[in-house]
Amino acid sequence: MSARGEVVERGAGTGGAGVPGGRGRSPARLPLVVHVLAVGTFLMLTTEFVVAGLLPEIAGDLRVSVARAGLLITVFAAGMIIGAPLMAMLTLRLPGRLTLMLALGVFAAGHLVVAVGSGFALLLGARFVTALATGAFWAVANVVAGRAAGPAASSRALGLVGAGGMLANVVGVPLGAFAGQLVGWRGPFWVLAVLAVGAAGLIARTVPDDGGDRRAVSVRAEVEALRSGRLWLVLAACATTTGGVLAAYSYIAPLLTGRAGVAAGFVPLVLVGFGVGALVGSLVGGRLGDVRPHGVTIAAAAGAAVLLAALCLLPGHAWVTVVLVALLGFFGLGANPVLISLSVRFAGRAPTLASALSVSAFNVGTAAGTWIAGRALGSFLGVVGPAVVGAVIAALTLIPTATIAVVQRRRTRRTRRPGLPHRVYDRG
Repeated sequence: MSARGEVVERGAGTGGAGVPGGRGRSPARLPLVVHVLAVGTFLMLTTEFVVAGLLPEIAGDLRVSVARAGLLITVFAAGMIIGAPLMAMLTLRLPGRLTLMLALGVFAAGHLVVAVGSGFALLLGARFVTALATGAFWAVANVVAGRAAGPAASSRALGLVGAGGMLANVVGVPLGAFAGQLVGWRGPFWVLAVLAVGAAGLIARTVPDDGGDRRAVSVRAEVEALRSGRLWLVLAACATTTGGVLAAYSYIAPLLTGRAGVAAGFVPLVLVGFGVGALVGSLVGGRLGDVRPHGVTIAAAAGAAVLLAALCLLPGHAWVTVVLVALLGFFGLGANPVLISLSVRFAGRAPTLASALSVSAFNVGTAAGTWIAGRALGSFLGVVGPAVVGAVIAALTLIPTATIAVVQRRRTRRTRRPGLPHRVYDRG
């Protein structure tokens, strides 16, 4: 394996140990550093979504409309889309540990600015810079976690790192909103800043130094490694799978109250059910993805599409809808760690940039899916419009995931031909 983590492929499902799709035995326990990185992603996702629960308080304090305060969410999403690949390239030669610590430092500083700032433009700028740091952290954390766990457990490690983000929806965001109502909306930003400093200390103690490997990195080699067609198929799947699920999830409240008959006071509990489903799905998907990555991605896409179609077609019974929403979290987001693992694998010598692009792809899908779903909500489709949009987008995920599986099967057959070496370099 090269300094940049070039992957030696034995073919998905060939029985080779130590690769996604192989049958090698993965370690029983993941390294401590993977758990520490999961704490970091918990903070990152908490700050991304906690603003949604604090918009009325923020708008009232800053004397802007709720719609204008919502720009704090939009700016953060834009920063994630741009920041992940941009910061991955700018920090390419820095040790991974240093990059993670710097990202957490900027993260903490950005939250302090929001906590004490009074001008709306200043807060927008701080949120954008914080998003840049979040993108950098997430991209590097995926690569560091995968390397620490080893090829045989990379998807499981990424599943745990992703589960930290999913846990934010279950615990971090509700607690942040509750704390904001008790002590004011600036309180959660103070807490996140302090926690980020503590997380930086844990990173310093647990993440190994890879400075020597990083100094040998070539930016040109990183870009050239992105010629892999399979990588871009994975990125397309990242965009469609997340875009489809969040298109419906972002506007699930009108469907729950207007069609399923769920009382408005119980909507947050239904959303917690979605978060729990996503958390469990991320852990299960990551574990299964080390053995059957392509089966997981196809099954997850098909399951999400079917569940979204069921939300559109089944009669509006409250308990049925609640179960479907929880299952949507499980299937809809469960394959994300596997997709990230595949993107890193197919990029060969560009794991960090590939990880960053997958983060951007998730956010692009979210932005596009929610925009189309908003239009559908105001159309003749009404409250089921976002679910219809989500079902169509989720079904589109089957195209890239099935194509990748077919390509991998053909490559595996070629590597098994008599006279050919069993191991080949996977350059995409």
